[in-house]
Amino acid sequence: MSILITNIQELLQVREENTLKLSGNQMKELPTIKDAYLLIDNDTIVDFGSMIDVSTIKADKIIDATGKLVLPTWCDSHTHIVYAGDRSQEFVDRINGLSYEDIANRGGGITNSAKILQNTSEDELYNQSIARLKNVMKLGTGAIEIKSGYGLTPEAELKMLRVIKRIKKEFPLKVKATFLGAHALPLEYKDNKQGYLDQIINVMLPQIAKENLAQYIDIFCEKGYFDLNDTEQILNAGKHYNLIPKIHVNQFNAFGGIALAVKHNALSVDHLEQLNPKDIKALKDSDTIAVALPSCSYFLSIPYTPGRQIIDAGLPLALASDYNPGSTPSGNMNFVVSTACIKMRLTPEEAINAATINGAYAMGISNQYGSITKGKKANLIITKPISSYNYLPYAFGDNHIDTVIINGQVI
Repeated sequence: MSILITNIQELLQVREENTLKLSGNQMKELPTIKDAYLLIDNDTIVDFGSMIDVSTIKADKIIDATGKLVLPTWCDSHTHIVYAGDRSQEFVDRINGLSYEDIANRGGGITNSAKILQNTSEDELYNQSIARLKNVMKLGTGAIEIKSGYGLTPEAELKMLRVIKRIKKEFPLKVKATFLGAHALPLEYKDNKQGYLDQIINVMLPQIAKENLAQYIDIFCEKGYFDLNDTEQILNAGKHYNLIPKIHVNQFNAFGGIALAVKHNALSVDHLEQLNPKDIKALKDSDTIAVALPSCSYFLSIPYTPGRQIIDAGLPLALASDYNPGSTPSGNMNFVVSTACIKMRLTPEEAINAATINGAYAMGISNQYGSITKGKKANLIITKPISSYNYLPYAFGDNHIDTVIINGQVI
């Protein structure tokens, strides 16, 4: 089926096919075409340009986008959307003065989510997860990375990854799976961390590889969780199974995790609320992209990733939601883009670039997603009538989306 979108007030993120990520000053530019059209054939963008050239183009379906903007769907490169239950009581506990670490130290946090998930059937876990997935698709997310890490046993981690594989098969958006067994230390291993690392390496990883359940491997490299030596072990083990690193690092402390991630050719380093000059230096001349998670900072009232500093240092930056039950119970990428502008001082151009083309790069899919480019997948947001793209982050409490197209299909 072909779809022709006409009278587009402004077509955003128009790129050549060799643009895979944007760094530094490149992020300040957002190429657009005003009074534009765009043609989709099946699941692919095949043509676009000025309306003055549209007269001879035919299509099965016409969408009139008068007064509206069209842009690529959001590429959310860091989520934990497959989880069971919620942690709303911990939300109240924080209001009453407990910190994220306090809650974790008394058996809450990730280990609490793991206990709930371990007692949830695979089908029920799938049903809870797809309800969230359908919602973020309506909010404009067309590509998503999903991590395990709320299982913390071989059975439960595999259950999560099988649910992710099922989602990948049954939904039209692009899905990437990441194994995050080293998300927290299970209570039964609280005095035997090496024992749990050995279980990840010798039990979980071989089965994940056998079932082809993940492309990426992650670890929560943080004080009180897993240190540099632990991270080295996990990344070396993942390399044996051709798993590409994507690392949680520098959320609460900076102690060399970024340099270690770069050493292991990590695709991304995620969080970075704490950053020092050594970290910036380590990222320069690497292919590793920094990923900021501003809605996590908003929810936990912790510092925001210094995105302005990262971009001004000439580095690339991506934005993602961190959708999870404990620190970011929302996958709304529109809010992420607004928060990056409001709290991290990114310009609208930088924020949109970070949530589209650079988000795609942070998932290893920017050759097919993240920009308006001939030959890329037809994953598009059509806004409601608005004045300009500046209005998207400006009016942060409103839903500006009229239509979402994923793989050439209106959802």
